[in-house]
Amino acid sequence: MALCTESTVWAEPRGGPYQATGIKIGEVTPTCAIIWTRLTRRNEPLRDGVPFPRRPASKPQIPQGRTIDEMAYSATGSPGEVRVTYWPAGKQGTKVATEWTAVDPQRDFTRQFAIHRLRPATTYHVIGEARGPGGGKVTSLEEGSFRTAPAPEADADVRFVVTTGQRFDTRDDRDNGQKIYRAMLKLDPDFFVHTGDIVYYDKPEPFATNAELARLKWQRMYSFPNTLAFHKRVASYFEKDDHDTLKNDCWPGQTYGDLTWEQGLGIFREQVPMGEKTYRTYRWGKHLQIWLVEGRDYRSPNKMPDGPEKSIWGKEQMKWFQTTFDASDATFRVLITPTPIVGPDSRLKKDNHANAVFRYEGLRIRRFLGNRKNTFSINGDRHWQYASLDPETGVREYSTGPSTDAHAKRSSSTIDSKHPALRYFKMGKGGFVEVEVIKESSKSVAFIRHYGVDGQVYREDKLTAE
Repeated sequence: MALCTESTVWAEPRGGPYQATGIKIGEVTPTCAIIWTRLTRRNEPLRDGVPFPRRPASKPQIPQGRTIDEMAYSATGSPGEVRVTYWPAGKQGTKVATEWTAVDPQRDFTRQFAIHRLRPATTYHVIGEARGPGGGKVTSLEEGSFRTAPAPEADADVRFVVTTGQRFDTRDDRDNGQKIYRAMLKLDPDFFVHTGDIVYYDKPEPFATNAELARLKWQRMYSFPNTLAFHKRVASYFEKDDHDTLKNDCWPGQTYGDLTWEQGLGIFREQVPMGEKTYRTYRWGKHLQIWLVEGRDYRSPNKMPDGPEKSIWGKEQMKWFQTTFDASDATFRVLITPTPIVGPDSRLKKDNHANAVFRYEGLRIRRFLGNRKNTFSINGDRHWQYASLDPETGVREYSTGPSTDAHAKRSSSTIDSKHPALRYFKMGKGGFVEVEVIKESSKSVAFIRHYGVDGQVYREDKLTAE
């Protein structure tokens, strides 16, 4: 992606409000995008703040006499107003600016702008500006850029990257955050998908047992230089999973300390650019369409007996998926899921379609995909990388692995590493998956590559469209 070279000469004044958590660009189509902004009191997180003590989740997470604003890496929100200005590369004379709009203190001082009437397959520059409540001078400016999707009929090459599982305490660059964001940015992807477990509410220092602590986990993850630089240059789509909804293997109606299910759903939608639904499909030219599904909102309890009424996706989403999938004439159709469809998974897990407890719906999905040409799935959630070919249905699945080596599972003792579905299996390493769809000798080809955290290629599959 072309970097934002049409810079504005500007010096940030003191006093704020600032944008320590940057901007995020998401839900990009050929003609629209959503720009996410947030205002903060400081221009960077409080790196030398009070460390969180190691305490059980049942105990107060903030030391007595302290406030969350004093805690290490907090990036406290601030009232004020924001606006977004954008224009096609090379055409500064066509700038469009939104109205100045107040951020919402009930939504962590965030604001999202849906921008429309964009041109397909075009690089856009964008500026997020901030000022205090009621007007006055600009106090913060964030510049970025992104590409819109090609039109559905466009014979276009596309490259995208996917990852999962990132924790504050398993980051591999203490000062800058997860290294994969540097490696992915070098590949110049058209877009990025995060499959969930973006933050971990149920891991210590602190356990996010209320909304205030849950928001802090987003603030500190998205104020690291690596994530700031990446998300202002690459359009993103976000899915959520259990750890960024509430807690491990959760389902509707549960709570985590004082954090309710409804708060968990709301905080996710306030922290990432998001449209009307968390399940959706996007077309990127003639040769690629992706489906992003919701794996928490509609699910049955994990302990419910398996059968036709037990579901992860829910009836409405399942009908939507099958209808839109079959209506697509894209060359390659790719399902991207927060959790596995094929596996194999750990024998101890009871939370996804690769597990016996959800076999009925899992088999239904696998049979549906297996009967369609030029399809494959990419999944998150698992702490190892793998590529599988289901011997029963022929479905191909690619597991991204977690964002860092420190976050990767070290032992395969609970996993059948000789399972007949496995074509590639790597423990102890994090990274991401890249998909590149191109024309080669007049045929559409998809390359699926597993990468390590520093950008090293571990494995490549090549699929030629039938």
